[in-house]
Amino acid sequence: MNLDHVFVCGNPALDFAATLRARRTARFEMFVTPDRLDAWFLESGVVDALTPSTEADVERAKELREAVYRTVTARRLGEAYDAEALDLLNGTAREPAAVPQLTPRGRHTEATPREALAALARQAVELLGGPDVPLLKECGNPECTRVYIDRSRGTRRQWCGMESCGNRIKAAAYRARKRSAPAVGLG
Repeated sequence: MNLDHVFVCGNPALDFAATLRARRTARFEMFVTPDRLDAWFLESGVVDALTPSTEADVERAKELREAVYRTVTARRLGEAYDAEALDLLNGTAREPAAVPQLTPRGRHTEATPREALAALARQAVELLGGPDVPLLKECGNPECTRVYIDRSRGTRRQWCGMESCGNRIKAAAYRARKRSAPAVGLG
């Protein structure tokens, strides 16, 4: 399978919330078709097999994604939850979720899109009610709005992922230092 989604946030619910990229600027939507939603579910490992999604499933996924993003952001900032987002998150978490099964080849999870969304909602609830809340950070790249779990030593990580934002930030800082450094003349 050719992976074309990025999973750098440390939790599937956070990676799910990050499927609307550059929220403050260009707003790049990852879920443009049911096939793209299905690809995300499979690539994320939330499920191993999936009943194909419909346009209604895409809309439901976008609504849940925004509810997850709003509740994660509120929790990270120590603010009150948006009541509508919280209701949607909790309501989705109460629905039947994808259930893993043990097979001779290991764990296997087949689901409908609704069951996959319920599993993601439960992961968000567990995250926001669990011990990793103090480790939630937003990426230091001003164009990126991913929230990630910072498990680095000293919790000093500044960006969601080295491959995506970290390299860009470091390269820009290096170029800025080079431009402002005084020229050194040769002999």
